[in-house]
Amino acid sequence: MKIFPAIVRVTAIADKEWLQIRRDSRSLILSILAPAVLIMLFGYALTVDVKNVSTVIYDQDKTAASRNLIEKFSKTEYLTITAYASNYREVDKMIDMGDASLAIVIPRSFEKTFKSGKQADVQVIVDGSDSTSATVSTGYVKAIITGFNLDIKIEELNRAGISSFKTPVDVKSRVWYNPELRSKNFIIPGLIVIILAIISALIASLTISREWERGTMETLITTPVRPWELLIGKIIPYLVIGLFDVILTACTGYFVFDVPIKGSFIEFYLLALLFLTGTSSLGVLISAATKIQVLSVQVAMVATYLPSFILSGFIFPIENMPVFVQGITYLIPARYLMVLVKGIVLKGVAASLLWMQIVFLAVFAMLVIIIGIKKIKVMLPEG
Repeated sequence: MKIFPAIVRVTAIADKEWLQIRRDSRSLILSILAPAVLIMLFGYALTVDVKNVSTVIYDQDKTAASRNLIEKFSKTEYLTITAYASNYREVDKMIDMGDASLAIVIPRSFEKTFKSGKQADVQVIVDGSDSTSATVSTGYVKAIITGFNLDIKIEELNRAGISSFKTPVDVKSRVWYNPELRSKNFIIPGLIVIILAIISALIASLTISREWERGTMETLITTPVRPWELLIGKIIPYLVIGLFDVILTACTGYFVFDVPIKGSFIEFYLLALLFLTGTSSLGVLISAATKIQVLSVQVAMVATYLPSFILSGFIFPIENMPVFVQGITYLIPARYLMVLVKGIVLKGVAASLLWMQIVFLAVFAMLVIIIGIKKIKVMLPEG
């Protein structure tokens, strides 16, 4: 049977590639330890939670009412009062130097104004260089002041003899899939996708170029190996390493960052294998096209890191991007695995409900494999 010799050749190429990986300790360390290190590093450093916003208070009124309002600001985990200013120059200096991101200015006659039935103003100065934090911080201040206003109105009603009242509308909110609103719960799964995309393509990009630089490609060309056998044999060791990285990063997220896995880990594992097949084949294709290891690594980084980080929907919502850029995102395999991972890990959704993403991943893997085989075929004689 013709299939048996093909299996033998694929196995021989895979053994040869695994031997090269073991000899190159740097690549082996990079492929095994780097994913866990990156998960730990980015997991602790990357967060979208806005808490402990450094706040400076400028109280011009210095009355019981102003002190009561300041106490409201001090009793929240979202704001941290770091200083009290005595004039506007100190406020400007603290914000300019980065010592404070938010300033709350209580004007003179604050207590006198609202006790007379008029509306008292409170000035909020926000460092807008970080627009996201500025928007969230302003929302925190408005929520606290709303609670302060409600307390005052309740006191007024109590003095008028009204001990209880009901608001016309009440909101009963329920958060699904991430009740604690922990940013780690969606950042860690997204990081796993980004890291797998980078590592798998990066280490696989050394395969063919390493053969050319070491002069062993000429020997390989003289063998009866076929293009598809060479491609499959080359990516098998990297698929094994990638699957190990999947377990390593998932365990790091689960045990270190307490990220739950609500769906089937087997489904997630199989889909990761499909994703790794495409990205590893992309690395081999880049390696065959460049034939230089340094250039292969550079091209692999450009082709995987920035597109996966920016255009996968990990940080920036795809719906908010221009239509042209949204079209480009369909070429990024990390986009599809991102949806699959979040659906399976966070929502506990069955993979069958996300079949469209699986189809796109399979099409990407097939296209890259076909292009890679054609590229390799140019280098090999007809077998």
